[in-house]
Amino acid sequence: MIIRDGLIVDVGDNIVVPSDALIYDAKGKTIYPSLIDMYSDYGLPEVKKPASSDGPQFLSQTKGAYNWNQSVRAEYDAYKNFNVDPKKAEELRKLGFGTVMSILKDGVVRGTSVLSILGNGKENDLILKDRAAANFSFNSGSSTQDYPSSLMGSIALIRQTYYDAQWYKDGGYKNEFNITLDAFNGFQNLPQIFEADDKQDELRIERIGVEFNQNYIIKGSGNEYERLDDIKSTGSAFIVPVNFPEAFDLNDPYDAINISLRQMKAWELAPSNAGMLASKQIEFALTTADLKNKGDFWKNIRKAIENGLSQQDALKALTYTPAKLLGVNEKVGQLSKGSIANFIITSKSLFDKENTILENWVKGISYKIVDGQNSDIRGNYSLKLNNQNAIRLKIGGEFLSPEAFIYEDSGSVKINFNRQDLVITIQYEFKKREPKGIYRLTGTINDSTKSISGNVLLPSGEWEKWTAVFDSAYAIPPAKVDSLKDLKRGKVCYPNMAFGWSELPKAKPVVIRNATVWTNESDGIIKNTDVFVTEGKIKQVGKNLKVPDGTETIDGTGKHITSGIIDEHSHIAASGSVNEGTQSSSAEVRIGDIIDADDIQIYRQLTGGVTVSHILHGSANAIGGQTQIVKLRWGMSPEKMKFENAPAFIKFALGENVKQSNWGDRQVTRFPQTRMGVEQVYVDYFTRASEYSQQVKNYSSGDAATRAKKTPVRRQLELDALSEILIGKRFITCHSYVQSEINMLMHVADSFGFKVNTFTHILEGYKVADKMKKHGISGASSFADWWAYKFEVAEAIPFNGAIMHKVGLNVAFNSDDAEMARRLNQEAAKAVMYGGVKEEDAWKFVTLNPAKMLHIDDKVGSIRPGKDADLVLWNDNPLSIYARALQTYVDGIKYFDAENDSLLRKEIKTERARLMQKMSDSKSKGESTRKPGMSFQEIKHCEGTEQVFMK
Repeated sequence: MIIRDGLIVDVGDNIVVPSDALIYDAKGKTIYPSLIDMYSDYGLPEVKKPASSDGPQFLSQTKGAYNWNQSVRAEYDAYKNFNVDPKKAEELRKLGFGTVMSILKDGVVRGTSVLSILGNGKENDLILKDRAAANFSFNSGSSTQDYPSSLMGSIALIRQTYYDAQWYKDGGYKNEFNITLDAFNGFQNLPQIFEADDKQDELRIERIGVEFNQNYIIKGSGNEYERLDDIKSTGSAFIVPVNFPEAFDLNDPYDAINISLRQMKAWELAPSNAGMLASKQIEFALTTADLKNKGDFWKNIRKAIENGLSQQDALKALTYTPAKLLGVNEKVGQLSKGSIANFIITSKSLFDKENTILENWVKGISYKIVDGQNSDIRGNYSLKLNNQNAIRLKIGGEFLSPEAFIYEDSGSVKINFNRQDLVITIQYEFKKREPKGIYRLTGTINDSTKSISGNVLLPSGEWEKWTAVFDSAYAIPPAKVDSLKDLKRGKVCYPNMAFGWSELPKAKPVVIRNATVWTNESDGIIKNTDVFVTEGKIKQVGKNLKVPDGTETIDGTGKHITSGIIDEHSHIAASGSVNEGTQSSSAEVRIGDIIDADDIQIYRQLTGGVTVSHILHGSANAIGGQTQIVKLRWGMSPEKMKFENAPAFIKFALGENVKQSNWGDRQVTRFPQTRMGVEQVYVDYFTRASEYSQQVKNYSSGDAATRAKKTPVRRQLELDALSEILIGKRFITCHSYVQSEINMLMHVADSFGFKVNTFTHILEGYKVADKMKKHGISGASSFADWWAYKFEVAEAIPFNGAIMHKVGLNVAFNSDDAEMARRLNQEAAKAVMYGGVKEEDAWKFVTLNPAKMLHIDDKVGSIRPGKDADLVLWNDNPLSIYARALQTYVDGIKYFDAENDSLLRKEIKTERARLMQKMSDSKSKGESTRKPGMSFQEIKHCEGTEQVFMK
């Protein structure tokens, strides 16, 4: 390889060497392209979040013609703030890196990053690409602005920024100058890199990419292996960290109680992540990002190779792939004619545990890591002090930091040993030689004779000669083979936690015979009846049904079959906060953006017969976010949990939460502060939505030529949602308690020509049921018997549901609580106890009635041929306190089975024991460990979250 002026002039066999060339003999060594890290903060200022102010900050404090939100920083160019850092550059060069991309990790839109080479010199000479990529995340970073305060808020802000930028490009620039939007449009032709904290975030990023025709490079989280097929389907390339979790120190067996199976499985499987990505032909680069100690980089790379990543794929992910993704593969990442002379020289194969990076050449300049001319002195020696009998000396350990042992009698003792180039020093206390005491040896290495010789200072103060003659090679000790057969690697489950599936369940033909069937249809409750399910639908209901061969038959004698329970008001299965409560209206945020398919509450609620949940925004603001109806398809991805073609809903709220009676500083927090202020919020926002709708209509009128002369309307996601309410395309479910406010919202609805679909909670509904009936508002989703837990429910009564039902309203009982949802069958039974509602009607409170509220009763809520096979098999009358769900089906797929649940619990115990033993074994091999901490899960409610211990 010929280098001149920092470039590779030629490379290959039998090339002509210029007469003026300085020849470097690399015989016995290996040369690789220098590594590339495309996710670094090298050379950029540290991000520090300013101290928060005393009250909320609604507006940006950035002065100038910038975007309205501080966490959108599209105008930031890293190259303008880049400074060479010689100390950090040296650290990275020692690891083998020659090129890094530096990103300011601050904000949801982070501006552009800079690509530089890791030399010492001026920034002018080292910047390889000034604007190398555009960068995004879901983290608002150092912004002191309140919004966004949630994951769904960050997603909404990014989506709104895209639409703002499109408006600006299409003509909005004629109305205003915006530095941020101008910069945002300016970097759309660059590689787009989006940081994720979890594999589900990566799927959310892909959805944003589909909406705006972007194929992001995703900075991954390291747990992509948990949803590998879904990750593959994104079509994205990834930047993958190697920050594997440490094993837990389980010396105290009680500590294991605090560790979830999910944490244990992550420790075992995370090192397999890169190998699994490669097996699916998913393009990825490796990065040092997220490592607490960069010194663990090579140890973890080798661990990834031990767990399935090939050396070839590892090298590609550290060189060629990052260069290709950044469009600089002709300059770096490979050793070819014309590329920059960035390469490393190693003593052995790059991934060999015994390898040493000797030199790192950057732009044709050699940076020595160690003296490559030094020989490898490791081996076994015969050591003689003067004319005394020889003793055994073994030099082993790492090439750069060798260790030495002296063998006396049958044992070995580690000695104080040091090497500096060709000079060796040893200190050792001889206890069986005269004179006894500490011997201090110093000598030099003779490569030609493979010996070390010099002088020794005896304990007596006299000097003598010593020699150590090499007689056999150093043998790398074999890895300890575990004798326990059950310490094999576990499988990835869906989700990868307790009660996850090793293989996702599938629909198959099933007939349940001779059961009592609660149809919720005109047939009522019919006994000794069969239900036949196939292809996800209810095919037949009747006695002695003839079914195809191969149909699974379940004996339903003495058992009851119902349609699945539908929870009209839930907050499970949502990532992050369910409240974007920083503004009076957050109509732009969507629960559908943050569905958490790994929430254990999904499985737990299946055990209680729940098959459909309506996941709501919280009640922190008058106009909350858009809701999402899901089916509890445990193990499926977030998108596959969504109820297909479900109607659109939005959460509104009234009462104490909205006016912040229970939270916030009354002097400085946001509007509204009173119940009459809540009414004004609705009036103001629906007035704006009406005007916005008219603007859109006016712009859309006329032909294309006419529209071309107009400035386009700036799309506002918030007003889009509210406009849909005005035209009946989106329905309101409103958190409510007090009769005066229920009347108020009905009046506002009448004023703007829409209807409230559902009043939820509505514990004073018994006072206004007649008015609701008159207004055509039939949806009343209440608690069965909650009262007196705060001031505005002081007049709630347990007869509320029965009274509303008798007036003729469509009544449902909801949970608003992860635990209560597991026993909604018993909540329905309270309607029988309080008010004498008939059993069949009470059962509809948690099945057909919520289905009608959600406008999905054509698919679910009753047992009728053609409907979705969402069914529950109970051991008893479902309204009994003794009733247990034996099997729960969603779309004809059995997602819960009580017998299988018992087997799973045994398997979980066995798996935990296996992993605990494997962690203990890991510690005995010298691997680092960490002390266990408590594992918590956030349980979400309207008003916020609470943490509960998670096993």
